[in-house]
Amino acid sequence: MRLSGRFADRTDAGKVLAKRLLDRGLADPVILALPRGGVPVAVEIARALHAPLDLVLVRKIGVPDQPELAAAAVVDGGAPELVVNADVVALAGIGDAYIQERMKVELVEIERRRNVYLAGRPRVPLDGRVLVLVDDGIATGASIRAAIAALRRKQP
Repeated sequence: MRLSGRFADRTDAGKVLAKRLLDRGLADPVILALPRGGVPVAVEIARALHAPLDLVLVRKIGVPDQPELAAAAVVDGGAPELVVNADVVALAGIGDAYIQERMKVELVEIERRRNVYLAGRPRVPLDGRVLVLVDDGIATGASIRAAIAALRRKQP
């Protein structure tokens, strides 16, 4: 159900997006969600497309006094992928040492979350597959750019 041109909730957003994706006839898609907000959206898409659902674990590296403002983002998977928001880093006066140190901390958190969320479940193979990457919103774009960069290495 729509409320004033907006989605009622993430489930509603997923159902609306799923209808649009069904018309595209995607061949053998895999739905990838960025937790946590992207998961309820992606669940509805995966159901409608009868596609497997997996997670892409990305962590924002926030500005020291504004943790919600992304200076960078990191995603795991073999070699970690780091995407830096150069403008934010320059404006905040953040050095590379800060980014590298926070990246180490966030990679530990990614691994913890992988163990909690996936409990040893094997990853869905991505090579040669059509990927639908889902989040519930994009602010600075660092998280989604990091996810895309890492996923490109999988040769979807």
